[in-house]
Amino acid sequence: MMASFMSFFGGKRDPAQAARDAIVGLRQQLQMIEKKEDHLQKKIDEELKKAKENAVSNKAVATQALRRKKQSEAEMERLNGQRLQLEQQINTLESANLNLETMKALKQSSDVLNRIHGNMSINDVDSTMTKIAEQREVANEIAEAISAPVDQVDESELKEELAELEQAQLDERLAGAEHVPVHIPSGAREPPKPIVVADDEESQLKELQAALAM
Repeated sequence: MMASFMSFFGGKRDPAQAARDAIVGLRQQLQMIEKKEDHLQKKIDEELKKAKENAVSNKAVATQALRRKKQSEAEMERLNGQRLQLEQQINTLESANLNLETMKALKQSSDVLNRIHGNMSINDVDSTMTKIAEQREVANEIAEAISAPVDQVDESELKEELAELEQAQLDERLAGAEHVPVHIPSGAREPPKPIVVADDEESQLKELQAALAM
């Protein structure tokens, strides 16, 4: 039973492809049933029309028309049942095929994740993240060292030299203030100049020099 079922779907073929082929076959059968239903519906309408036309004038013809109409309606009912079964089977196969494709995709992604994680462990991840943090810290230190000034100046020496310059400026200003001339208002008397008294010997020497010159 199982062997015949598998042979019906193509044996060991790809299940997804077998499902698609089965769906195609079911849809083709469904189209045939729909065409048959259209044909029967036309026959039913024709027999009903004939029965109405002969209901009074020819009851035998009308009765035969109604009998054929009933047979077509019974056939229509059977076709409706078959069509319903085909539609349900198509929906079942489409759902199963979707489930199959979903499982294949999930399994494929699971295998990929398994291969990826096969070469990894939480310890490896922790170790790698620690190394990354260490290298990042080293990179920051290198960047700071590169951007720092080459010559480092002692701040205390700068302050000492600045203090010396300030003191020198103050000294120059004080020295300039001592040489400023004193302003004497107009009308004020100048202080008497000191009288210089020459020594007697110097006076006599000058008088002798004047006599010799005569």
